[in-house]
Formats: sequence, structure tokens, C-alpha cells
Amino acid sequence: MNRESFAAGERLVSPAYVRQGCEARRSHEHLIRLLLEKGKCPEDGWDESTLELFLHELAIMDSNNFLGNCGVGEREGRVASALVARRHYRFIHGIGRSGDISAVQPKAAGSSLLNRITNSLVLDIIKLAGVPTVTNCFVVPMATGMSLTLCFLTLRHKRPKAKYIIWPRIDQKSCFKSMITAGFEPVVIENVLEGDELRTDLKAVEAKVRELGPDSILCVHSTTSCFAPRVPDRLEELAVICANYGIPHIVNNAYGVQSSKCMHLIQQGARVGRIDAFVQSLDKNFMVPVGGAIIAGFNDSFIQEISKMYPGRASASPSLDVLITLLSLGSNGYKKLLKERKEMFSYLSSQLKKLSENYNERLLHTPHNPISLAVTLKILGEHQDRAITQLGSMLFTRQVSGARVVPLGSVQTVSGHTFRGFMSHANHYPCAYLNAAAAIGMKTQDVDLFMKRLDKCLKTVRKEQKKESNASGVDNYDKTKDVDIEEMALKLDNVLLDTYQNSS
Repeated sequence: MNRESFAAGERLVSPAYVRQGCEARRSHEHLIRLLLEKGKCPEDGWDESTLELFLHELAIMDSNNFLGNCGVGEREGRVASALVARRHYRFIHGIGRSGDISAVQPKAAGSSLLNRITNSLVLDIIKLAGVPTVTNCFVVPMATGMSLTLCFLTLRHKRPKAKYIIWPRIDQKSCFKSMITAGFEPVVIENVLEGDELRTDLKAVEAKVRELGPDSILCVHSTTSCFAPRVPDRLEELAVICANYGIPHIVNNAYGVQSSKCMHLIQQGARVGRIDAFVQSLDKNFMVPVGGAIIAGFNDSFIQEISKMYPGRASASPSLDVLITLLSLGSNGYKKLLKERKEMFSYLSSQLKKLSENYNERLLHTPHNPISLAVTLKILGEHQDRAITQLGSMLFTRQVSGARVVPLGSVQTVSGHTFRGFMSHANHYPCAYLNAAAAIGMKTQDVDLFMKRLDKCLKTVRKEQKKESNASGVDNYDKTKDVDIEEMALKLDNVLLDTYQNSS
């Protein structure tokens, strides 16, 4: 309602009451005006009524919501289901145009404004999280792996002779496939063991750059957030190598926004050397549905080049989700979540240390990893592969998600490349272990329940180990009767483990 509408309302209801209602609406409009003027995340989160008013005001700016609209094109924002329309707040046109995901759509001013505001808020949050010199970013409706591919494809045009990507090893399939999908050959640099930690082999990186020649290398593809005992790459040193040899540097910062340590590494790397772009997931850092990522960098023109590389229009859903989330939280709410995550990391670390000692195990010393932890699994004894399968399936069937049990000597082929010791980030890590992570949104009760269920599982495994040990010492013990049952149980465990690994 505008001023004329309120004035007309005064003829029907007491003017004092109408003026009071008008002032209430102005308080909502004031928050919206400040957002549009400053382009920054509000300190305090908005209530749902302000959010819905804002989204409704934006939606009615799109042509598909015009009362007198007459669409005669092939894409006119037509939606068959009213439920689908409501799910998207009637933002039907998506974001961008055929030539640029960040471009304004003439027939969708509201969606275009939503896109611009979202990118501005996300940039503000990245600065708040620890990278104050970042110059540009945009939300892309693809998860981290495909967003990395988009960065590599953009670099292809700048480095037409390049064939290789230097990649310090991390055993995660999507970042490896992102390079293969872009048409490049990953050059895997094995990590070096320092204490319990797996760290970047800087000498091997530089030696490979010299061997292949800078012109044949598209970029160095480094990683921040990762599963322990691997720790974030030595970003500062890698950035210096890239600057010295004139090689681009792309950072996989998948769930690193929630970690001040990961963000500080990126900031320092850009300060002392070269970082062209860093990519982070929306769902892992902002607790929204899977399907979006943020591509950010320190060179405004290069980030614009990446956005123009995206073919066609794009879904507005990831942008809408993160916009609603950030406006609901406010910057103070997000900072509170970051603070709580650090506290949960310390709490999870202390609880895992106590539990591991009860079973004569050890929490691996990985001080450079600010999110993930690892506990040794010596309890599994000689028949480790079978015990790993058993423990993994036990945790999964007890509704423990995200934990990973990592065996020794696992071999897996990904896009034609064979990884030995897969999941452990090294060919020969000294021991099997279990991973757990303290990610944003974790609560004390999550840690307590995990500890309780893990304790029960380890007790069961220990009992099974004792039974097998006792049985092996009895000469007249007839195992043949149990063969079929054991084979069936093992097959079931393998199926459960596959399901568990895919889900994590």
C-alpha cells in the first residue's frame, strides 16, 4: 500500500489506527531501503514478515507476475503447478541471460535485483569471515566440483597451450573429476607425512613445474578444507610459486568459509603471491540445500570472465536460499554460528580424545586442520578390512552420518587414475582411522549422541575381536557351519558400507 491507499483507508477506519499501521509498514520498508542502499548483510536478522514483504515486492517486478502481461515467447515464466510457483516465491525467470549469468534480464527486474543483492551480501560475508580484500564474487547454481570446472574452462582461453593441472592430492572424487571434465590432465602431487599430518610437498610441486614448463600448466589446484589427517595446503608458499612462475592458482575452499584459519590462508596467499579464484559450497557453509557455490577472487575482471563463461540462464533457487538465510541470520547471527562451531570443534576433540584412550587408541595430532579430526583404529586387529566394514556399517545403521572409517591399502580408480590408500590421501598412511568433523550448525547434543553410539560400536567390535581370538585357539572348533552365514553377513556389510561411503 502506498500513501494514497493509506489516505483512502482513513475514510473507512480511524485515521489514528491507519497512521499506526502506516508507521509499522515504514519500519519494514526502512530495513529494505537500507539493504538496497548499502548492499551489506544487516547486523541483526530480519523477521519473516519483513522477508516475505521484500520477496513479494521483488517478485511482482517480474513480467510473469504482471496483471496485464501477454507473453508470446517460448520462455514466459509459465508454471503449471501453483505449488511450484509458491515454492519459488513466483521467481520463475531465473537469473542471468544467455551470455552472462550476472546480466540483468529486461523481463525480470525483480529476479535480477535478487541476484545482485545476493552476490553483494555473500561478498560482505566472505569479507567478514576473514578475506577482507576479496573484490568480487557470484553465486552459481552448481555444486563445488562443477564450479571448479567452470574456473578451469575460463582459464583455457587465457592459456591455450596448457595441458596439465598441478594438484596436491586429496582423496575426494568431485575435485579430481572437475579437472578431468574440463579436459585437463591432473598431475597428482603426493603429500608428505609430518608427524601425524599429511602436508603439501612444496619441493615436488616446484620440481614438477620446472619439468613440465609453466606454459603447459593451466594452474595449481590447491585445497583448504579437508579430512584429517590431511591438512590445508600450504597456500602462502603455493601462491608464491604461482606468482614466480606466472601460473594461475585456483583454491578449492569447499567448506572453508566457516573456518577463520582457512580464510586467513586465502587472504595471506593473495597478499604474498597469487590466487586467482577460490570456490566454496553454499550448503556446507550456509546450511542451505545442496546445489550452489560461490566463486570469488581478487581480480574483478577475471571473476566477470568466469560468470560470462556460464552458458545460458541459471536457476535462482540457490541465490534465493542463501539470501533468505543471510537476511534471517544477519551478520551477528552468522558470526555466532562461526563462534559456536569453533567451540564444538574443541568439545568434539576433547570427547574423542577421552573415548579413544578408553580403547587404547589415539586422537591423531593434526593442529593445522581446523574442522576435521581423526582417531586411530588399532582395535580392529588383524582382520582389518572386515572389521572396518563392520564398524562403518554399524555406525551407518545407527544413524551416524558423516563419520568415515578409513582402512589401510584401499585401491580405487577414479576417471582412469588409480589411487592407492584411497580415502587416506596417501599411498601408505601408517594406520587405519576414523574421521569426524565439527561443521557449522553442530550442537553439543550431536557430539554427545555420536560419542554414545561410537562407544557402543567399539565395544561390540572389541567383543567380536575377543571371540575370534578365543575361537582360533580351540583346535576342535568347526567353522564350516558358519561359512554361509558369515559370507551373507559380509556381503550385507559391504552393501551397507558402500551406501555409507556414498552418503558421506
